[in-house]
Amino acid sequence: MRLSLVIPCYNEARSLPQLMARCAELVSASPDCEIVLVDNGSTDDSPAVFATELAGKERIRCVRVPVNQGYGHGILEGLRSCEGDILGWTHADLQTDPMDALRALALFTDDPYPAHLFVKGARYGRPFADVVFTFGMSVFETFWMRQPLRDINAQPTLFPRAFFERWHDAPKDFALDLFAYAEAKAAGMRVRRFPVLFAPRQHGVSHWNVNWSAKIKFIRRTLDFSIRLRRDIAARKRSAS
Repeated sequence: MRLSLVIPCYNEARSLPQLMARCAELVSASPDCEIVLVDNGSTDDSPAVFATELAGKERIRCVRVPVNQGYGHGILEGLRSCEGDILGWTHADLQTDPMDALRALALFTDDPYPAHLFVKGARYGRPFADVVFTFGMSVFETFWMRQPLRDINAQPTLFPRAFFERWHDAPKDFALDLFAYAEAKAAGMRVRRFPVLFAPRQHGVSHWNVNWSAKIKFIRRTLDFSIRLRRDIAARKRSAS
């Protein structure tokens, strides 16, 4: 298997039929790919929709997390079940098209050293306020982590399996995006970005980006994690020298 793409789904029952259709197009266009959908402790009709929509689908399967323990936890559970040489994830809400993963995969195919490559989307088409928020977080993380880090939560995110197998104490929340990006930089991997359209959400609402109060909570959690992450990376570098 060339690519395993993880898509965490939490209470996305209304989006699942359209998401499944796009996933079917992806595996049809690239027979050496699989999609691992994670029912991340959903409390809506997602389990029933999964059962219906997955019937007869090849190389599209579901991993069930009984109780939601965070965005990152769901992704990590999916990654552990993957069979591909290249692993990655994207969102389930269709603001980012799963088909973008094939454009990301092409960068590995064309690269002379794919084992040292980390690929991430770069979003366009977002509301101005969200762009400003992302820019501010990027500036802070670049300064704090002492590595250029921009549009940290953009999707899709793809990397070699060997990189994932070296992870320790990965976070179970939205800090997983920062963790993977910063760890790739610290490991000396080459980061390649490509533009992806960030479309309006068609169903439901964001589970965290709902108002500035939620953004402030997100910032506090991210700052706490950033302090630990820089300390951990620095400690590993000292022990390796």
